[in-house]
Amino acid sequence: AIAREFSEDVWVVAPAEEQSGAGHSLTLTRPVRLRRHDARRFSISGTPTDAVTMALKKLLDAPPDLILSGVNRGANLGDDVTYSGTVSAAFEGALAGIRSVALSQVYASEGLGDRVPFEAAAKWGSKVLAPLLDAPFAPRTLVNVNFPPLAADAVKGIRIVRQGFHDYARGSVVEGTDPRGYPYYWFGLHGIEHTPGHATDLEAIADGYVAVTPLQLDFTHHASLGPLGERFEQ
Repeated sequence: AIAREFSEDVWVVAPAEEQSGAGHSLTLTRPVRLRRHDARRFSISGTPTDAVTMALKKLLDAPPDLILSGVNRGANLGDDVTYSGTVSAAFEGALAGIRSVALSQVYASEGLGDRVPFEAAAKWGSKVLAPLLDAPFAPRTLVNVNFPPLAADAVKGIRIVRQGFHDYARGSVVEGTDPRGYPYYWFGLHGIEHTPGHATDLEAIADGYVAVTPLQLDFTHHASLGPLGERFEQ
């Protein structure tokens, strides 16, 4: 719906199943199935990155002007981006040299399932995208957008902010027993804490703003190159 506010030429290619935590994974050990729902809507039996690859390599006759990944059901803030299939799909678009934006709707309560309120994303999506359509994107970069868990009219505005940090060491592994008596383990993110930090995506969401963060694919810690090199020269 957000994309159609700017163009009628919208193609949808999405995973057929839940892909939370898929990261930037590709499906390499089994075939990927493609299902056509109508002329421009498809689902695949793969990851978000697979979806972008399928669209660019097999479905579209020419590269698109813009790739939108999302709107995801749940936050992709701070270190979430390293686990996120939503953000990684946008990274895949950036690798292909295409302007790419990841969109996520934060929600306040666990256990909502599909009943996540997308009001903020619905109203503020076009307001965020409009300035990005002709903004210069550096090579191998994308823009990560998170909408706060508020009614649309309660959102205070838009902030351009840096990535924050979570304490994922406080994540949980819940142990249980299945009906046949075998143990199982369920990984969860309950109990994770974070320090919002000044001018971060986490702080912006906590303050009631849409968080807009430019991200890059270069993970190099440049300040460590010199000191590390000196260690190996000894």
